[in-house]
Parts: sequence; structure tokens; C-alpha cells
Amino acid sequence: MADLDTTALLGALEPVAEENLDRHLKAAQDWMPHEYVPWSLGRDFKELGGEPWSVEQSQLSPIARTALEVNLLTEDNLPSYHREIERAFGRDSAWGEWVNRWTAEEGRHAFCIRDYLLVTRGVDPDELEQARMDTMQTGYDSGDKPLLNVCAYVSFQELATRVSHRNTGRYTDEPIAEKMLTRVAKDENLHMIFYRNIVQAALELTPSQTMRAITDEVVDFQMPGAIIPGFGRKAVQMAMAGIYDLRIHHDDIVQPLLRQWGVWELEGLDAEGEAARDRLSDAVGALDAEATRFVEKREERAAKLAARQNA
Repeated sequence: MADLDTTALLGALEPVAEENLDRHLKAAQDWMPHEYVPWSLGRDFKELGGEPWSVEQSQLSPIARTALEVNLLTEDNLPSYHREIERAFGRDSAWGEWVNRWTAEEGRHAFCIRDYLLVTRGVDPDELEQARMDTMQTGYDSGDKPLLNVCAYVSFQELATRVSHRNTGRYTDEPIAEKMLTRVAKDENLHMIFYRNIVQAALELTPSQTMRAITDEVVDFQMPGAIIPGFGRKAVQMAMAGIYDLRIHHDDIVQPLLRQWGVWELEGLDAEGEAARDRLSDAVGALDAEATRFVEKREERAAKLAARQNA
């Protein structure tokens, strides 16, 4: 079967988008970002005669500050994401309605997390703003991915973001932050379900074309926050803390979606589709092996540190 172009795909999948938009609107619960911020803890900063930020004012650990900064700066780039999603889906029909609804819901996340961090003086506000400016001026560019690649990518990415928020909340050891990030993670999960179901329908419509898209996105996956200043170093710190690492990516992101889509049992693939599935299998196996090596090295490092402390 020949590949379907974007217009044909949007038309064929529009009923699925409409059905899942309706499902989403029924499942989504309205929530108010301001209700998750401890406003009574707020006070003026230096410019208004208050106290400038200093690290001892934060009740968060260094790694919790790093994770919250990364999560927030990732959410901050929403204008870029909106542009990319609208380019792929268009402004019409259920597709366009979804783009706007998704953007409106995602906007809450940055508002809420930033307000929390500023009010509680959780992170350096000057560094946070400078990083926000750098990140947004860089912007996010998907490289004009084809429609099915966009849908596959955001399926993985939304689930990854959900897990990152949820694990960050647990790691903060701070009840208000955990409650807030749990609420944000619920949104991300619903968003993932929308995209996941689009990909499921696409596999039935054009299996080989969709298989190639899934494989591309597993092989080349990169979090949208990769453009954040110092992201590589911060990602390593988060991985070492167990907030988001290769094992989590393999076990909690990639494998569950591949099982949900039934990629290993899928029938009707042409030669290119079968080749893509073979490449996908190799990539998942390599990811699993790399995750195992990472965990072993992390455990060895932890054991050495413990031995030094007890010496």
C-alpha cells in the first residue's frame, strides 16, 4: 500500500480525532492553578525593597531545584510547541479544536509551577528568567516532521513528561509541590492518551507507514527540553537521582506504548514496514542494554560513596 499524504491522513483520521477530543473533554477535570500555590509564603524581592533570593531560602534539595527548573523550562516553550502541532494538524475541524484545547491546558502547567517556585523562593528567580529567555529564543523545531511522526513523538513525549513531573513531585519531599505536580501529570496522561489513540488508528489505516514513524521516533527520541541551557548536565543529575533515566525511559515509556499498539504482533506490513520493525526491535534491545549498564554504574557509584562515608 502506498503511503498516504498529510491531507489524506488528516481526513481519514479526523473521526478518530473527533472521538478522542470528545472523550478528552468528558474526562478532563477543570482545575485552577492559583489553588496550588501557597500565596501566604510570598514576599517582595529586591527591586521593591524586599529581600533578594539566596539559596538558604529554598526548602528544596539541589536536585529537586534542578528537576523543577527543567520541567518548568520545558513547559515554558509552549508557543513553539503550539506552532509545531498546528503546522501538523491544521486549524480546521476536530484537529484544530484539539490544538487549541491542548495549548490552553498546557499553559496552566508553566503558570502554576513558576508561581509556586517564586512564592516559595524555591529556585534563583534571576537564573530561572535568564534560562527562560534563552530557551524560548532558541525555540523548539521538530524539523517539519511528517504527521505520523509527530503523533508518535508526542505519544512518547507526553508520557515521558507525565513520569518526569510525577517523579519530581515525589523527590521534592514537599507536600504542596507533590500535589501540584501530581495534578499536572494527570493532564499529561490525558494528552498522551489522545495521541496514543491516533497512532493506534493509524496503524490500522496504514500499518507500514506508521511503523516507520514509530521506529524513527524511538531511535531518534529526544526530550523537547534538550535545548535548555545546561540540559545535558541537568539530565545526568536527574538520571543519577532516579527521577528520569534510561531504565525509566525503556520500562515506563517505550515498552508500554509499543505493547499498547501491538507492534510486535502487527500483521500486514510490507517489506519496508518489516525492516522498520526489525530496526525498532534492535533499538529497544540496545536501549535496554544501555539502561542496564547505566543502573549498574549508578549502583557501583553509590556503593563506593557509602563505603567512603563509613570508612
